[in-house]
Amino acid sequence: MLNILNKEIDLNKSAVLDDQLTLEEHFDRKWSIQSGEWRVEGGWLTGKKQTGSGLLLSRDDYPGDIMIECEARTVLPSTHDIDFMWNATWDTEKEGRTAYIVGIQGWMEGKAGFEKLPDYRLVATTPLFNFQPGHLYHVMVGSIQGHCFLFLDGKLIIEMTDPNPIDSQQHAKIGLEVYGSHVQIRNLKVRQIAWLPRQMSYTPEF
Repeated sequence: MLNILNKEIDLNKSAVLDDQLTLEEHFDRKWSIQSGEWRVEGGWLTGKKQTGSGLLLSRDDYPGDIMIECEARTVLPSTHDIDFMWNATWDTEKEGRTAYIVGIQGWMEGKAGFEKLPDYRLVATTPLFNFQPGHLYHVMVGSIQGHCFLFLDGKLIIEMTDPNPIDSQQHAKIGLEVYGSHVQIRNLKVRQIAWLPRQMSYTPEF
């Protein structure tokens, strides 16, 4: 179980929608490279771009409340920006996107947090996570009706609620991003989130 504010996520019932995303033979069918260098080799999906944004977008749609689960790390000497997107679409004419984005060791100051595109108006970050460059993290990130969460190695790092959630039926792709960084990802899965309301209360302390 994963616990977030007022919700309990049941991993055993959260069906795997896709577990083929880091297989070399499926790379061209599963992904569309928007910018940067991306490839799969030896089970690792590797992305890098020395400056600016390198973006990889899924060809398939994953509508509804979803979670991205994987193992991820920076490739030394790269020390920052392992970034994921979901509830996403790409606007070819405007060369822009709608999405939730989570950044791990981002925002130029080593923060973990969320952005909402295209307007970037909803941002929540924390500098308190002690990120270790090169460490392989177990990542679980996604949202339930706009309630976004990030778990690293089983620990809840940050969550936020969006009062105007992205339409997850209309915007249903996932993506990966590097920002002046070099990262590797393996064992990537997309899950449909199964959850229940969570009753929360204080136990009297005196």
